[in-house]
Amino acid sequence: MSRKIALRDAIREAMTEEMRRDENVFLMGEEVAEYNGAYKVSKGMLDEFGPQRVIDTPISELGFAGIGVGAAMNGLKPIIEFMTWNFAVLAFDQIVNNAAKTLSQSAGEFSCPIVFRGPSGSAGQLAQQHSQTFEAWIANCPGLKVISVSDPYGAKGLMKAAIRDPDPICIMESEVCYGDMGEVPEEEYLLKIGEAAVMREGTDVTIVSFNKMMKVAFAAATELAKEGIQAEVIDLRTIRPLDHETIVKSVKKTNRLVIVDESWPFAGVSSEITYVVQKYAFDHLDAPIIRVNAADTSLPYSAPYVDAYLPNAKKVIDAVKQVTYVK
Repeated sequence: MSRKIALRDAIREAMTEEMRRDENVFLMGEEVAEYNGAYKVSKGMLDEFGPQRVIDTPISELGFAGIGVGAAMNGLKPIIEFMTWNFAVLAFDQIVNNAAKTLSQSAGEFSCPIVFRGPSGSAGQLAQQHSQTFEAWIANCPGLKVISVSDPYGAKGLMKAAIRDPDPICIMESEVCYGDMGEVPEEEYLLKIGEAAVMREGTDVTIVSFNKMMKVAFAAATELAKEGIQAEVIDLRTIRPLDHETIVKSVKKTNRLVIVDESWPFAGVSSEITYVVQKYAFDHLDAPIIRVNAADTSLPYSAPYVDAYLPNAKKVIDAVKQVTYVK
């Protein structure tokens, strides 16, 4: 049996179920307790678990990320919520230099089972310092697993798997997706970290994306179908480890690839996918790979500039028509 719930509720269910299952799991971050979370993801959790397991923090990302890393090294399983990954830049010393390196620096003596989570990417007119996309930044660091969720089903299954994982994991969400509804089973389930999902079958072109850009990919695929172009749409779900096999298998079927990535074009997730496909499926490509990225500049505040900056369905449709040689 399943029911439709919002993305924020799916994440809350995952955290709540895991906290009931394991008393070592706790949630910590800005406004997660008394205010029920900046985006109401943790609504009601303080009432159930109390202030020792749902903990409000000062506005000090470096500080509470460090507390979380220390707690993880001592046997607890922290979930650290950043109000936005833009603020987590202040905590990169703890994430990159401590959490990611604990296992190797200690020669396997200490692990760091911690989940860092919060929204990434643009959420409208929030300007340059609040609109950055962090999947590629974080995935560049060995020792960290990176998940980027786009729908309630994937978010719950991957959140539960992440909390149980022995390694540090960074989960990217989206402010503009927290209210999105989707089917989620009532019974318990987990999704495997490192597996992409084919969300729409197609034969003419593969469109790969993740996080809220999946909305753009679906919108483009729907319009393309009206013109007789059947796009296969893949949700990466996990950025590191990246599911090469699912992408390559699809490209070998469709012979064309368009990647939709909200991040800047230089050295991003789309660049890595392009390298992988040219290495393992070069002879199957009937057209050059096209990436649809954000503009290679900081995001302006002006609404028209925001629209021009971000990938959209029209840009993806144009890219698909280019690789399929449709005028």
